[in-house]
Amino acid sequence: PPLLLCYFLPALMHWPLGLISPEGSQLYYVASRYLLPASLILLCLGIDLKGVLNLGPKALIMFFAATLGIIIGGPIALLTIEALAPEGFVAASPDELWRGLSTIAGSWIGGGANQTAMKIIFDVDDNLFATMIIVDVVVANIWMGFLLYGASISDRIDRWLKADSSAIEDLKQRVQAFRERVARIPTTTDMFMLAAIGFGGTALGHAGAELIVPALSKHEEALMAAGLNSLLSGFFWIIVIATTLGLLLSFTRYRELEGVGASRWGSVFIYILVATIGMKMNLSEVWDNIGLFLIGIVWMLVHVTILLVTAKVIRAPFFFVAVGSQANVGGAASAPVVASAFSPTLAPVGVLMAVLGYALGTYGALIC
Repeated sequence: PPLLLCYFLPALMHWPLGLISPEGSQLYYVASRYLLPASLILLCLGIDLKGVLNLGPKALIMFFAATLGIIIGGPIALLTIEALAPEGFVAASPDELWRGLSTIAGSWIGGGANQTAMKIIFDVDDNLFATMIIVDVVVANIWMGFLLYGASISDRIDRWLKADSSAIEDLKQRVQAFRERVARIPTTTDMFMLAAIGFGGTALGHAGAELIVPALSKHEEALMAAGLNSLLSGFFWIIVIATTLGLLLSFTRYRELEGVGASRWGSVFIYILVATIGMKMNLSEVWDNIGLFLIGIVWMLVHVTILLVTAKVIRAPFFFVAVGSQANVGGAASAPVVASAFSPTLAPVGVLMAVLGYALGTYGALIC
């Protein structure tokens, strides 16, 4: 699938080819802070909110199943590797290990803010924390690759799950019908209008975040104590404001800009973001921390098993499996990417789930 190639080719250029160096690049920062909010606004312009709400409770059930898989997967993975691996295989003491793994749980359920909160709460050593970030990023990125491939064969997986995907197909058809009804050849004015809405909304998101975060920082201790540290993240507010603006504009005449390619431009920005995420993946780091990576792999396998069993029982389509998982493991930067792999019209569903993950991240990691 094109999105998968867009992800893995930059990863191969990083390692083993060594043609790019993401450490000295700000491409991911620019793509995630500027192109992602713009893409969310443009993808939300033509959204059928009623159709999204009609997706029903299965989406939420799969999201919480994904969270549960991470919460119980960590302890199971830790006990499994400690029982089977030779002494010294994992380069950390048991006490250090569970503290370090809590930061991965925070990241996988919530995001970077939740991960940092776990580091502070459990007083994780800086060097171990750096290693845990590597494990977090590489294992999560490998899993994202599988999800992108799964999106291309979702029909086969849905047949195996005996899933009812009629609500998703209905949403896609309604959006497609609307798109065909308003489709026209774009003019230069239309292109500037799309740019103004996408990047103007992104600017408002940044401006709002710069006002909200300092105001909330005055209550940092209370928010941290309540596990609401995500509210102190500027990126969180940029995504929330951008998505909200896109949803609000979908109720206005600007929704008809879908006919001149709003979601197509949103998809272009998503592809660029995917390439910059792929750039950050360095598979050579696996061999330097093989014990910790095995814990991460077992952890992810538990997470996936719980997801698939739940999906099989409730007959949930693979779309809910993939987006529920990525909303936990990846967050707002990559959940819409995975959703877009199924259809650009579904990207907002990924964002809404990811925002829920931010809210639950600290609590889930503490339970884990």
